[in-house]
Amino acid sequence: METLTAESYMEGLYADDQVLERVKEVIRTNNMPEISIAPGYGRLLTMLVTMIGAKKVLEIGALGGYSGICLARGLQEGGKLISLELKQEFADVAKQNVADAGLGQFVEYRIGEALTHLNELLAQGERFDFFFIDADKVNYPNYLELAIQLANPGAIIAGDNTLMRGKVVDAGQTKASVKAMRSFNKLIAEDPRLESTILPAYDGLALARVK
Repeated sequence: METLTAESYMEGLYADDQVLERVKEVIRTNNMPEISIAPGYGRLLTMLVTMIGAKKVLEIGALGGYSGICLARGLQEGGKLISLELKQEFADVAKQNVADAGLGQFVEYRIGEALTHLNELLAQGERFDFFFIDADKVNYPNYLELAIQLANPGAIIAGDNTLMRGKVVDAGQTKASVKAMRSFNKLIAEDPRLESTILPAYDGLALARVK
């Protein structure tokens, strides 16, 4: 008999989300990386966006639209999600999946380097209530700093994959991406502009509130 992990036990309490299951199948069919946020954390994103009444949400890393759907589900009428994605082909898949989920009216995609878009948004005076970071790990510390600068007071910043499948706790791992994630985690924990915690389930999720 297969031994249940804590995560698989918890997921077994919930019925499959057919919309999100379809997104995962589309990602697989298009030979995209199967690295969407864990279902439990997807539900958490929806809850948090709903709980704080977020009107403007910024996502860094669209992939196939799984997390975008979770974020957009929490938005009220008139809310908006701006999703930054490096690759046009990924954004096209995400946009179609979000539209198929009936949430296309909430989401705008911007293609190219995220740091460029973030600095443009900052220069334009844009401000956001919620941020989800799930993109290239080397730039996580840079994304965090720009998110803080783009944040309305009380905004929430969430960052996925903070454990990097155990690499961050393995002293022998010295790749730039691992070092950057360690730096991100330390910044989340110590930056005086933030209140925060890091959840160790799945592959780790950092949550911070901008003071």
